[in-house]
Amino acid sequence: MTGPTPLTLASIRQAPKAVLHDHLDGGLRPATVLALAEDCGYDQLPATDATSLAQWFREAADSGSLERYLETFTHTVAVMQTPEGLRRVARECAQDLAADGVVYAEVRFAPEQHLERDLTLDEVVEHTLAGFREGEQLAAEEGTPIRVVCLLTAMRHAARSREIAELTVRFRDRGVGGFDIAGAEAGYPPSRHLDAFEYMRSNCAQFTIHAGEAFGLPSIHEAVAFCGCDRLGHGVRITDDITDAAGTGPVLGLVANYVRDKRIPLELCPSSNVQTGAVPSLEKHPFDVLARLRFRVTVNTDNRLMSDTDMSREMLKLVDTFGYGWSDLERFTINAMKSAFIPFPERLRIIDEVIKPGYAVLIG
Repeated sequence: MTGPTPLTLASIRQAPKAVLHDHLDGGLRPATVLALAEDCGYDQLPATDATSLAQWFREAADSGSLERYLETFTHTVAVMQTPEGLRRVARECAQDLAADGVVYAEVRFAPEQHLERDLTLDEVVEHTLAGFREGEQLAAEEGTPIRVVCLLTAMRHAARSREIAELTVRFRDRGVGGFDIAGAEAGYPPSRHLDAFEYMRSNCAQFTIHAGEAFGLPSIHEAVAFCGCDRLGHGVRITDDITDAAGTGPVLGLVANYVRDKRIPLELCPSSNVQTGAVPSLEKHPFDVLARLRFRVTVNTDNRLMSDTDMSREMLKLVDTFGYGWSDLERFTINAMKSAFIPFPERLRIIDEVIKPGYAVLIG
């Protein structure tokens, strides 16, 4: 026992991590985008080499607007329209996460956006799951085992949420763990998709909802009170219901109290939240306030390509900004595993056999 390992990017990369909010179409390797574009004849990319393309994605995403941020996905989705493209992206996603020390990952994508080459929804999911399984096997062979669970997303501006919910239930014993809705929040409240959420609940299936990112407290209220979500995608605007007018300490409103009391996990994505304008800066991100108030906060990447990030870099940013130590990072990781969309015994096994022993070595 020689004391804690210094907190650096390299040492954090060795720590076991769990990510709940990672978008498949937001995590492609720039070189893969170029290769797949050539294979499928897509000629609308804004750059022709990997370095320039990576820079373009980062700069385009740094707009401070969720709507403009979402426009970058036009290019990644365009090259994910074939069986080969879907399998490759999913395979490399699993490998890249594992190489970063992620031992459990929930990766989401919207099957309805991958039908331009006449694939069916079921075929899209089948090829993507096959890619994840290939990536898991390769990662295990490389000595970095990972468990990847897929979440299926419905676009909140479209009208296919019930169909995607049914697709989720159909594949839930084959690698799909849950359901989600995503896309621009303003004008598209989660309550528009009540039939999908009712279908999920009637089938004892789990779901998360993008809420409280670009839009405020009403989005969160609908997600938890009307839709009954198991987790909140982002949820940073929960702070709109936390006040300190008297200067005596934070006072939680009804929604904030409900979210904390029910232990509804917050899928916080620090870098992305700054890029989309959900928070003005990392220093003003409510992560630390929410963590100190004992909300169930989790650390996530959202879109690794657009934010030029990974889980280790997200954790290091929190360490540098808020002064966290290894025990804090362990708590955030256990929060994520407690909230995972897999059976309780499997969650407990990963916590007890992988996460706690891994952090014990680093804590010293």
